[in-house]
Amino acid sequence: MEWVGALALLIGAIIALMAIGMPVAIAFLGANIIGAWVFMGGERGVMLMLDNGFGAITSFSLVPIPLFLLMGELFFRTGLGVRMFTAIDALMGQVPGRLSYVTVAGGTGFATLSGSSMGSTALLGSLLVPEMTRHGYKRKMAIGPILGTGGLAIIIPPSALGVLLATLAKIDIGSLLVAGLIPGLILAVLYAGTIALQVRLDPQAAPSYPVDPIPWSQRLILLVRDILPMVAVVVVITVMMLTGFATPSEAAAFGALGVVVLAIAYRALSLKAIRQSIEGALRVTLMAFLIVFGSATFSQLLAFSGASSGLVRWATGFDLPPEAMLLVMFLVLLVLGMFMEQISMMLLTVPIFFPLAETLGFDLVWFAVITLLALEISFTTPPFGLLLFVMKGVAPPDTTMREIYTAAIPYILCSMLLVAMLVVMPDLALWLPGLGR
Repeated sequence: MEWVGALALLIGAIIALMAIGMPVAIAFLGANIIGAWVFMGGERGVMLMLDNGFGAITSFSLVPIPLFLLMGELFFRTGLGVRMFTAIDALMGQVPGRLSYVTVAGGTGFATLSGSSMGSTALLGSLLVPEMTRHGYKRKMAIGPILGTGGLAIIIPPSALGVLLATLAKIDIGSLLVAGLIPGLILAVLYAGTIALQVRLDPQAAPSYPVDPIPWSQRLILLVRDILPMVAVVVVITVMMLTGFATPSEAAAFGALGVVVLAIAYRALSLKAIRQSIEGALRVTLMAFLIVFGSATFSQLLAFSGASSGLVRWATGFDLPPEAMLLVMFLVLLVLGMFMEQISMMLLTVPIFFPLAETLGFDLVWFAVITLLALEISFTTPPFGLLLFVMKGVAPPDTTMREIYTAAIPYILCSMLLVAMLVVMPDLALWLPGLGR
């Protein structure tokens, strides 16, 4: 069977199984069994495929995923996130659009520590949208920063999705995590600039209101007590990975331990919080490992059937510059993001896009950062971006999807601008990883 037929069989089987209601991971597993039976010699091929899949999920490189997830769950369940937000809010004072800035500043910190876009968006939405609405903020100023900031969890380390992408693409996990730091901080600055521009153009979108002044001594206490310790956790684990003092798995363990120590110090750790954190981390970890199993076997079938090499030869046969091929792959991810959730997109595209990117001469860490940004944008891409519906679930009942879509657009444009900056200046992503080499 030629590569076109092999590719059509594998992807067609996945789409057909998803269309009848199967979960994505199970649909991939079913398609893999069909492909192994056809391309690898029946029952023996299926057994070999299963053996290879189990080998993929026993990789040591997957250890950071449950540890980063546990770190984020503990940060959320123990109330450390709320403590940090309260402190940032108090330090902002009477700045125009203050609560929107609080969302970006606090949301960046929370996204960094939680590593969960959905968790970050749900927390920010439930805490801040009612507060901003009460003070007369328009929906675009209340919802937009939350939608944008929730996506920062994907690219600012520690990112569980980044670990998963690096594992599937077989690139260095530590390099990818560190590579996302500068682009993530630039994106947070772009978000803040967007808020400043919106307030300048429409002052009534975020009306000011009186705030009790706080003495500088109290500000210093809030900074040292409620903000710096949380930031220190991220700084320490990033420096550990950057200097080679610890592997990503060891750094993730230190991060989880750091949050536990902070929770004990603030007397916020309880058996209930521990149980809920373990359950939440375990639930997502099991899903992630099942996805790795499906993706690893899917990649092997694409290679064994000749679909991967055939597709790469076909794609590189066009007389197009590498930048044009990058644009095509980016647009494919955006279109998929309108209808699929991010892990499904990774399952479908990583086995195809990364060999193609390597053939085109792209640095794979840089390309992975671009991929993560595409995933981040697709989180908020109308009409079916996942964070749009998370926001709908926690926003006031009278919030319409049209208002949510409109609020998301400026922050999507900020992410697009960052992608353009990375294309022009790849060192924005590659400078920090290069220091550790």
